[in-house]
Amino acid sequence: MTGREQHLVELVDDAGRACGTLTVEEAHREPGRLHRAFSVQLVDPAGRLLLQRRAEVKTRFPLRWANACCGHPAPGQTPVDAAGHRLVEELGVTGVELHPIAVYRYRATDPATGRVEHEFDHVLVGRVPEDLALRPDPAEVADVRWVDPADLRRDLAAEPDAYAPWLAGVSGPLWARSG
Repeated sequence: MTGREQHLVELVDDAGRACGTLTVEEAHREPGRLHRAFSVQLVDPAGRLLLQRRAEVKTRFPLRWANACCGHPAPGQTPVDAAGHRLVEELGVTGVELHPIAVYRYRATDPATGRVEHEFDHVLVGRVPEDLALRPDPAEVADVRWVDPADLRRDLAAEPDAYAPWLAGVSGPLWARSG
């Protein structure tokens, strides 16, 4: 079990109000406990989204394509602050201004590991330059790619198991804004 699995997450009620803490590992055991999370969408000037393929060592949905970065704020930490730290840790990206655009609540069980995602997920978006320098940490990220939103929608429908189960839900608010 990795050290990150022992970090604390903030449990929340159905309205997103804090109501306790558990370790990451405990919160993701069946049946899954609803907890605060964040998902970052990075968008370049052409409107493309950055996707990362999750590293093979991830305990939930390894080797699936997901949004640029995701994780859990520590109890009392804001999702924006936590996301800024994770962008540096996972992708080596600094200085991106993140804006909350939605909350996406979901529950999904990883068929390979039996771990459960049950998250009150704060969706954050950051606009980045075309020449954004990425330095992915191989312990976190297996690969990265930029994708046109229309292509992503088609791929999600055609090959849903290639993607993290939350990706469509955290991309939806962007699709609604772009028409």
